[in-house]
Formats: sequence, structure tokens, C-alpha cells
Amino acid sequence: MAPAAHNLDWQLERSTGSAAALHHRAVPDPASPTIWLHDVAQPALVLGSAQDDSLVNRPAAVAAGVEVCRRRSGGGLVGLRPGNDLWVDVIVPAGSALWSDDVGRASHWLGATWAATLTAVLPPGATIEVNTGSLVRREQGQIVCFAGVGPGEVVVEGRKVVGLSQRRTRGAARFQCVMTWAWDPSWLVPLIDAAALDRADVDLDALAIGLPPELLTDDRAPTVASVTDAFLSCLPRR
Repeated sequence: MAPAAHNLDWQLERSTGSAAALHHRAVPDPASPTIWLHDVAQPALVLGSAQDDSLVNRPAAVAAGVEVCRRRSGGGLVGLRPGNDLWVDVIVPAGSALWSDDVGRASHWLGATWAATLTAVLPPGATIEVNTGSLVRREQGQIVCFAGVGPGEVVVEGRKVVGLSQRRTRGAARFQCVMTWAWDPSWLVPLIDAAALDRADVDLDALAIGLPPELLTDDRAPTVASVTDAFLSCLPRR
């Protein structure tokens, strides 16, 4: 079901740079309903705010040309690769039509927007689900974001495709969304502490992440551009 319309007019801003610079971009005060479309300049590993630095082998990452940085929102590690991951930030001012004081429910409308987006770009009949319950596989998701499924996050054919996190200030909520296409753990294995993965029972090779492989080989496979256009069209508006 598509999200209901609200009395919001969205501003759109596009930016390219390092993952660190984009993550630490300040939300304006006062805030306006805004969409930030981010393009990372190189592959990046982004730690959640509470994660230990030792989770990532920084020398190996540097040698591989992978940026390592930390975001201010919680949750697990996120990998970003240009062309394979779409990163969208959604700024919702406090007190606006889409604001919710309930942190767990605050992202449900955004999950519905992503579900409508994927319905528009995927072949008919694809099973698309939004998690409106509690965090699934919490311990695993605290290590690798896409190993768990949190409120508002979106699953296609049993595979997590859209991950969300949020950071709140007194004046706004900043929802950070990442949609991933193909899951390839081979670039992550040398960069992540294997002992931490074992303790959380995270098997990178076994994770069901990204669009189903059969959709990626279909002539109708969505592109970053087509998903971006569909997302902007599906946003609740006046």
C-alpha cells in the first residue's frame, strides 16, 4: 500500500564526496523536509555510533582503497560501493506531518515509501515486505547492519534490500537509507574481524541480502537512476 499524502513539500539536494564528510553533514536548524542523495567517491565501510573500531582492519582497508568512517546513528556496519548501493537521507522536521515521537514507529511511513518504490520498479508479483515489528536478529544486526531487519526496513523475496537508521536532534529526524543491489561478501571478508563475526553468529556468505539474483539478470532489472526517480515520485506530498 502506498503511503498517504501529507502537507509536505520536499527539497532535493545531491552531493558527492567521502562517506565521512557526507555522514557528518549537519542538519540545518531550522530544518525543512529535505531529501539528500549521496554518491560516495570510493568504497566505504561505515561503523555504527557504538561499534568498536577493532571490528575493521583499517590497514587492510587502506591497502584495498576502502574508506573507513563512523556515523552518528546506531546499528551495525554498512558497506557502500559506488554503483551498487543507493544512499538517501530523509530529513523530517519535528512536529511536521510525518513526525512521530515513537522512535520505533517513526520509520514505518518511510518503509512504505520504499515498498511502493520497489513495487514500481520490480517485475509484477515480487514479494515485498516492510518490517513493522521489532528488530529481527538483533545481535547479528548490531555487527553487520544488513544481517538484521529493523523497523521500517524492507525485504524482497526474503532478502533484505533496504536498511534504515535514524538520528534525532531537537529540531528534526535524519533517516539514513541504503538500498543494495548485489551482495558480494568477498570484498568484506579480509576487512572485518572474523572473531567478532563468529561471536555474533554472522556468516557473510550465507546472508540473504540484496535483490534476488534472478532479478539482476532480467532485462527489467532496476537501475540506481530508475529507483531514485521512483522513490522521489512515491514520497508523500501535498
